[in-house]
Amino acid sequence: MTTPTLSGQAAGAAALLRGGPLGLLARKRDQLLVLVVLLAIWQGLSILLGEYWIGTPWGTVRRLVSGIADGELLQHASYTVAEAIIGFLVGGIPAAALPFVLRRLPMVTAIIDPIMVGGYGSPKLALAPLFILWFGIGIESKIALIVFTVFFIVYFSTLAGIRALDPKLVQMAQMSGASESDIARHIIFPGAVPHIFAGLRIAMPYSIGAAVVAELISANRGLGYMIQLRSMNFDTTGIFVALAAVCFIVAVANWIVNIVERHLLLWRPPADVTAQKE
Repeated sequence: MTTPTLSGQAAGAAALLRGGPLGLLARKRDQLLVLVVLLAIWQGLSILLGEYWIGTPWGTVRRLVSGIADGELLQHASYTVAEAIIGFLVGGIPAAALPFVLRRLPMVTAIIDPIMVGGYGSPKLALAPLFILWFGIGIESKIALIVFTVFFIVYFSTLAGIRALDPKLVQMAQMSGASESDIARHIIFPGAVPHIFAGLRIAMPYSIGAAVVAELISANRGLGYMIQLRSMNFDTTGIFVALAAVCFIVAVANWIVNIVERHLLLWRPPADVTAQKE
């Protein structure tokens, strides 16, 4: 009879260690180890195939520092980030709000569902020339492609969160006399927030990627234009510099989304604590 209790205590202690300073230190150590391994593979491929085909990590770092020092890289990166942020907000906010509006309109949801599925499954890259034709080669066409890419990801993620809610919670609130606005604010929205941020976490890298792809097709600035220009000059190190900048931007954007999510989900107990109680 004492064995389950001891094993439960051991599991709880392990969970606390994973979530404590020692667990954080272990994760950082593992992440650093993975980074070192990836850099070693990168260096090995550069030696094996030659710097003409794969630039060295050290050469990429030098070009990265020089690009930041002379302002060229920051200029291109800021243009891409501006496109991604505007498109992310314009596409993500309506996409997160629309399922809440349609929650009380199941007939409308059923009517537009095939259209939404078709829009989600349509090849975004194939639409880039069409957006350029409609909006020109300026920033507007890039933002349009990002909006189209982000909207459906966030929409379906939010819709899944609303549909996953237990109807009994809503029924109990209605029996207690709660208004529709109270139900939406205190039950529907908190329950859907994890799904919303899951969609935002997926959509954020896609927004940056869509901006780079649109710039590859037609642009005179941005990281995509930088990649296109370097490829025309057979400058593989310059391409790796732009790709490293894109990866850094994606990492920072994901970090910001995680911070906002933790702030909005302070009411939810950590997963480790929940596992310990079970």
